[in-house]
Amino acid sequence: MGESARRLFPPPAGFAPDRGRHGRRNVGGAPCDNPLVIKVVVITGAGSGIGRATARVLLDAGHRVVLAGRRPEQLVETADGRPHARVVPTDVTDPSSVQALFADTASAFGRVDVLFNNAGIFGPSASIADIDTDQWHNVWRTNVDGSVFCAREAARIMAAQLPRGGRIINNGSLSAHRPRPKSLAYTVTKHAISGLTASMLLDLRNLDICVTQLDIGNAATDMTAGFSETLQADGTLAAEPTFDVEHVARAVAHLVDMPLEVSVPELTVMARAMPYYGRG
Repeated sequence: MGESARRLFPPPAGFAPDRGRHGRRNVGGAPCDNPLVIKVVVITGAGSGIGRATARVLLDAGHRVVLAGRRPEQLVETADGRPHARVVPTDVTDPSSVQALFADTASAFGRVDVLFNNAGIFGPSASIADIDTDQWHNVWRTNVDGSVFCAREAARIMAAQLPRGGRIINNGSLSAHRPRPKSLAYTVTKHAISGLTASMLLDLRNLDICVTQLDIGNAATDMTAGFSETLQADGTLAAEPTFDVEHVARAVAHLVDMPLEVSVPELTVMARAMPYYGRG
């Protein structure tokens, strides 16, 4: 790690990088001849929905997956007895909790290969005239502060570890491009994720850190369960199509398996017939 990188991204206190040669990486004490086979992946919001589906696909592929979220019992359900899952209850809105998450990961596995910055909430149905201050702050803290805090800790470790680098996947949204009616808080925060991703792409590429914004439209989860009657831009209510969340999980798994020579700045996965192109 160069001196300029150390100044920009000081590693967490007590962090000791895995000094295995590129191509023979030790993960949790297990040697691996192919660095594509086993990765250490941190997933926030891993207790349900997209995070749970992605964690299970990656665990079934043999990756070491750190499950982060606010509700320990749901993280345990996600792990479902899989041997390479590590449950770390985390509040992404609390910088000290996020620091503890990444310190635990580095201590357990010696490195962080991938962060799936997935934790997020939709927030209230409200326009600018109706938004409640506390609700606004809650959505911002979870969707933006949480993503920034997690990306910061991941980048510090990735810049310091050997082999250097890693991949950060930010969960954006189609709302980062076109809003839903009365989704002010969610839409603003997802536009902020676009800015976060663009800045990270620029600042981290020389540190061998790849960054992707994954924009998802209507994966079938608890968050989209109410889409049987959804407010449209013309004021009508209409059902919207969804798709199996496992397709998102497999898209993330494909990114996880890519070598760091390959950058995917943006990836959109959406239900084919959703009314995205008629919004905004």
